[in-house]
Amino acid sequence: MRVSVRKVTLLFAACIFVVVCVFLYLSLESQRLTGVEPFAILHQGDIHNVEKKLERLEQELELNHQSIYDIKKALYDLVREDNSSVQVLRSLVDPLFDDVDDHIPTNKIKQQLLKLDKNECLFYKVPTPKTDVQMLDVYDKLLFENGEGGVWKQGFDIQYTGMEWQDLPLKVFVVPHTHNDPGWIKTFDKYYKDQTKNIFNSMLMKLPVDKKRKFIYAEISYLSTWWNEIDVKQKHLVKGLIENGQLEIVTGGWVMADEANTHYFALIDQLIEGHQWLEQQIGVRPKSGWAIDTFGHSSTMAYLLKKAGLTNILLQRVHYSVKKYLSQNKMLEFMWRQTWDHSGSTDIFTHLMPFYSYDIPHTCGPDPKICCQFDFKRLPGSRVKCPWRVAPQAITEKNVDERARTLLDQYRKKSQLYRSNVLLVPLGDDFRYDTPKEWDDQMNNYQKLFDYMNRQSGWNVQAQFGTLHDYFTAIEERNRIESGQRPPGYPVLSGDFFTYADKDDNYWSGFYTSRPFYKNMDRILESHLRGAELLFSIALAHVQNNSLQALFPSSSLMSMLLLARRNLGLFQHHDAITGTAKDLVVNDYGNKLFESLAQMKDVTTKCAHLLLLQNITLYNPAVTDFFDVDEVRAKHDAIAEKTIIKISKHPRTVAIYNSLGQERYEIVTVHVSVAEVEVSEVNGRIIEAQVNPVWLGKEEIASGIFELAFTARVPAFGFSTFVISPISKSTGSTKRGKVVLYNNQRGRNGRESRYGFSVLVSGLPKVPFHIESSYITAEFSHKTGLLQSFMNNEDKKVMKLEVQFLFYGTTVEKSKDKSGAYIFLPDGEAKLIEYSKPLIRVIRGPLMSEVHVFLPSVQHIVRVFNSPGLDGVSLELSNVVDIRTEKNKELAMRLLTDVDNSGGQFYTDLNGLQIQRRKTLQKLPLQANYYPIPTTAYIEDSETRLTLHTAQPLGGTSRRLGELEVILDRRLNQDDNRGLQQGVLDNRKTPNRFKVLFEKRQGQHHPANSSLGNQLDSYPSLLSHYNSLTLLHPMMSMSRRVEDSSIQLKPNFTALTSSLPCDIHLLNIRTIQEKEEAAVKVKPSREAAMLLHRVGHDCSFPSRALYCKTTNGEVDVRNLFNSLSVEYVEEMTLSMMYNLSKERSTHSVTVQPMEINTYKIKFK
Repeated sequence: MRVSVRKVTLLFAACIFVVVCVFLYLSLESQRLTGVEPFAILHQGDIHNVEKKLERLEQELELNHQSIYDIKKALYDLVREDNSSVQVLRSLVDPLFDDVDDHIPTNKIKQQLLKLDKNECLFYKVPTPKTDVQMLDVYDKLLFENGEGGVWKQGFDIQYTGMEWQDLPLKVFVVPHTHNDPGWIKTFDKYYKDQTKNIFNSMLMKLPVDKKRKFIYAEISYLSTWWNEIDVKQKHLVKGLIENGQLEIVTGGWVMADEANTHYFALIDQLIEGHQWLEQQIGVRPKSGWAIDTFGHSSTMAYLLKKAGLTNILLQRVHYSVKKYLSQNKMLEFMWRQTWDHSGSTDIFTHLMPFYSYDIPHTCGPDPKICCQFDFKRLPGSRVKCPWRVAPQAITEKNVDERARTLLDQYRKKSQLYRSNVLLVPLGDDFRYDTPKEWDDQMNNYQKLFDYMNRQSGWNVQAQFGTLHDYFTAIEERNRIESGQRPPGYPVLSGDFFTYADKDDNYWSGFYTSRPFYKNMDRILESHLRGAELLFSIALAHVQNNSLQALFPSSSLMSMLLLARRNLGLFQHHDAITGTAKDLVVNDYGNKLFESLAQMKDVTTKCAHLLLLQNITLYNPAVTDFFDVDEVRAKHDAIAEKTIIKISKHPRTVAIYNSLGQERYEIVTVHVSVAEVEVSEVNGRIIEAQVNPVWLGKEEIASGIFELAFTARVPAFGFSTFVISPISKSTGSTKRGKVVLYNNQRGRNGRESRYGFSVLVSGLPKVPFHIESSYITAEFSHKTGLLQSFMNNEDKKVMKLEVQFLFYGTTVEKSKDKSGAYIFLPDGEAKLIEYSKPLIRVIRGPLMSEVHVFLPSVQHIVRVFNSPGLDGVSLELSNVVDIRTEKNKELAMRLLTDVDNSGGQFYTDLNGLQIQRRKTLQKLPLQANYYPIPTTAYIEDSETRLTLHTAQPLGGTSRRLGELEVILDRRLNQDDNRGLQQGVLDNRKTPNRFKVLFEKRQGQHHPANSSLGNQLDSYPSLLSHYNSLTLLHPMMSMSRRVEDSSIQLKPNFTALTSSLPCDIHLLNIRTIQEKEEAAVKVKPSREAAMLLHRVGHDCSFPSRALYCKTTNGEVDVRNLFNSLSVEYVEEMTLSMMYNLSKERSTHSVTVQPMEINTYKIKFK
């Protein structure tokens, strides 16, 4: 009788299951086809969408038919008393119920929509102003033919008649210089001791010998090191050389920064550090920019230098075909203008060097064989030789005429490429002038040539040594203009100069990704430095208001900030963040970043200790470790690990820090030692939380470590404190994530409990599976485990979003160049990574859900957050990349969508500041269509924009319709012959993070394929801007180390009276250092530099999940800070070299779209 009851029960349950299956199928079919308009009125994208749905429906129908047949057969066998059919039925039913059993209903969360004033949207609608030269148009025009140009191989034969200088003589400025890499083949310290120190000492010995001698120098990181070693007499001599015009400091940044991978925060910071040092120590303000060795040039750098008060810049590394085109049209000098600028306010006069390199053989004229003969370091007997096997000759009375005529011929030919009769001839190379002998050999021989040339009345030439400022001043005088004005007839150019190629198909797009571990570390230090700077400036003001100067360790914290500024600045060097240095140098940079990262956490926690005290007078500096930091690194090349918050009998306090100027409402995660906890605000209000497992390996769950997620609402530039309390058993406020393991390696399936987590172990999933939040549903392939579609839960529109991982190889021919640290030379199209049945982990919960896929060389994770904040509107993608077993491979991640970006158009950012339109050109090789992606890339059509935000700079492209692709890491076995003398084989296990944002245009806004949509300037939405900011500046958690009821913490702290306007980014509040004196420790002043950036944004996309408003760029400084009064505000140039204010005030300031303004502020 028991058997019969069991059979009937099973039969009844199975019948119900079949009915439910049919009902769900019919519901699915009805839901997917309801509301579909007749095909006659559907757009092409809609038709494609329906086709994809029908195709998927057919697949699921086939699977469902097979499943129902198998279940019916098992039931038939069961009725016929076949006992084995029970196990068969169970194996059929369990996989079909994976999603049902482990689905946790998500609370429906509404996200706040921001209504923008129509005046806020005028900026992005204005058509791009036209310029004489637009670089995207130049690329369209050029054929990129690499023909033979004669002695100037990449150019053309230059002719002149001799009559060109009858009215005005050719005025030649020969500019001696040295290029000192702050790390490359040697470390910074080794270069300084071996060479740079000798250059400065030789300069002091030889430059004063003759007032006609001139010299320029750029890298302040080296100059400051030497300055600290010399005596007062030597310092006075340096100042005298600058005052009489013999020595010019050019650019004045801490380094000659890379312009491809760098973020504008770090570019500005190293510029401020250099300029502030120069002003305090020497009293000099640079006028001209000098960038001879950066691998391509960004218009962002031109903008920053102009905002800093510089009036002219010089560039060198630009694509050889672009140089030829500009040379042919005499457009090597131009006014460089930003694409959003309608008035010319961003114009900066720019000089582009025409030839292959900045070394002496490629600067005097078009024939390097001749120019090398005038590099007098290569005189017979020197270890440095001319590759053309014609050595220089010391100048004597016997050969001076012939030598002068030969050199003047080169000068005249070079001058034909420019519009004026003023010529610039750089005279230097890497680490030149490091011996007194070289100073004498160069200066004495050239002076003899100048004297002879200038005496020849019929030659019409005036040659001399000069500085960069001398040259640009002569240009202004010849054109009768004031400094900074546009010379009559000179072109205006807009755009950038990426991607750089120096010969043939050798495109320098490899360094966009090389050494990605440290590129990622750079962005993390930037975030921590910025967060620490902000807190320190506010804490210092509160210390002064409460007379706590004797207690607060302001000098030691300021010293840490100063070191971090300089270590971060050093890493912006064009052989550091680029990943193009020797292994030992990379390690040296890494150790410096590692040291400063730990110190910035220390500064942050010490300032948080002071600011969060309910009674600030109870501050005790003896408590050095009031808070534990959120995560720690064992060493510079290790991945950070979360700190575990130990939970015992008593509650633990956690403070969450938001460094942005707007309130945030996001999900944060911490690691705790027990799973039975609840989270509450300080007032006792319980907060919904989720506990997830922490994994030791692919399938093993750790004991005693758990991930705790909860929603934190944190005020603008402030803290919120939360309490994590132990509980005896799980409550409704804290839920555990449920786990499904597909393709497990253990060989047994079924549901089990592991450390209290429900884990379903299964084989290959039979149908696509998904994770979801209130706003997003992400669907994954049951074959690969990778993302295949995205659905906005509001409009139910399914969009294709497939993820692929691929490998590029490198060229195989022995005679051809190969990929290396700089160069990307693939062997053809990328090939999909080969694998089958990858382990897939799915964790679902009410606050967050995620999918982990383990592929060869990469662990890929997709997360969705059920959040009312910005994290709830996008997908988070993260990877842990490990290609250490590969050989000559480059790992790419590709997104495939149904976005119709026809014409090969896509968009990438320049240094996180602005967006540049790109176009895939079939006439160029694959590697030429790769561009730097410091933070953002997107593709769009008339309805949809897909944006990929990246937390680390990488190289990327969109080579086909609907695709976006980034290179994640590169492992290369050989040098690419650009001087590094090694491959890239020091790969680390590397984390990287992305956010993917789908946005739909709204209202009657311009479509992407209209005439306005094709304009050169494009802007992210406000939502996109803040997705990027939250990715770069995640909220930081810190746990109170010792709980003491006698010392109460504030439930919240905010430095601001309210959120800043949505389009105003609080870039920094940077405390100004007191003027350094010998033997005096670093001391902060009472003044700070406050930098505000007003982002330009596209209003045609909805702005949701933002807890702020817009004010047309107006910021009320008087009432900006909470519990602090501002004594005065002065608007300054970007790096604080010049005061732009007519008077001090505390009134409101207004920032225009796209502009970055610096204000000197002093708190009362």
